[in-house]
Amino acid sequence: MTEKKPDIFVVLMAGGSGTRLWPLSTKDHPKQLLALTGERSLLQLTVDRTASLAPPHRVLVLTNARYVDAIREQLPQVPPENVVAEPVARDTSGAVALAAVIGRARFPGCVMVVLPADHVIEPVEEFTAAMESAALGAASSEALYTFGIHPTFPATGYGYLERGDPVEVPGTGGHWRLLRFREKPDLATAKEFLGSGRFFWNSGMFAWHVDAIWANIEEHLPEHARHMGPLVEEVSGPHWGAALAEAFEKLPKVSIDFGVMEKAADVRMVETSFRWYDVGGWPALRDFLPADPAGNHHRGELECIDAEGNLVFCDDPGETVALVGVSGLVVVRAGNKTLVMDEGRAQEVKALANRVASKEPSK
Repeated sequence: MTEKKPDIFVVLMAGGSGTRLWPLSTKDHPKQLLALTGERSLLQLTVDRTASLAPPHRVLVLTNARYVDAIREQLPQVPPENVVAEPVARDTSGAVALAAVIGRARFPGCVMVVLPADHVIEPVEEFTAAMESAALGAASSEALYTFGIHPTFPATGYGYLERGDPVEVPGTGGHWRLLRFREKPDLATAKEFLGSGRFFWNSGMFAWHVDAIWANIEEHLPEHARHMGPLVEEVSGPHWGAALAEAFEKLPKVSIDFGVMEKAADVRMVETSFRWYDVGGWPALRDFLPADPAGNHHRGELECIDAEGNLVFCDDPGETVALVGVSGLVVVRAGNKTLVMDEGRAQEVKALANRVASKEPSK
């Protein structure tokens, strides 16, 4: 007997500024709205991937107020009212609580699938299968689901998930109890994780029944529930904007991982098979850029003498960058700004971007 597919509504978290991809990605032109791997932006690619999971009227995009117009322009198929501005930044727990309030009002009984808007995932068929599998488990239980990525190297820039015993869910496979979340490890610990076979990269994607996540918010984030719960009656009403702003301002700033997932009684992981790229910094773009025989990956015209293993990205693909006698560099040209750095120090770009921004005149 084939299990009936549950109704899903998709929540896209699209409010970040992606400053680790500075100077291309900035607070005014964030990473998720940029076309880094082809002709469509990361946000558009994310919505494309969800087409078989939910119709456009059940796609909800949560973002910063400054990006609302640009997102509505990029996603004409999504109803304008489904692009919702978070009044202030309150980390992922605030976004999830807001999505749960809207879901309880507009999509009762649905499973909520929560996705960052800046990942690259291939192939789409395997992504869809994993989401539908988790949705079946979430619809038939009070479990909260996350998705584990098979690690391919001992990454120190990702959080990890430790799987426990398998969980049998009719019509699915690859479901596991989640033992614990682990923060970004040092290299020695990451090597231990990789060798054990029990640890997976934390994808930051989730699935749960809308009532199950709200029950967990009430239990583990009571301030969120107290301030956000009454807003169910205001969704789409004339006082929605003012009520949301007043409630959101009062929320503690905490991640959904720490605030709920690490404390919930029934947390499960779906073991995924798709290729997953968290485009969290310039080195992550290597896989999407062509390379010359010396391993210099590039977008834009590149001229090299005795240079190897560099990454060059020009916002204007007609621009030329010339390299002589260097290796392991990242060179980025965007507008009137240029970044040159050792690839091994890519995690420091965010601090550099913030320093530059602090010296620029306010608009």
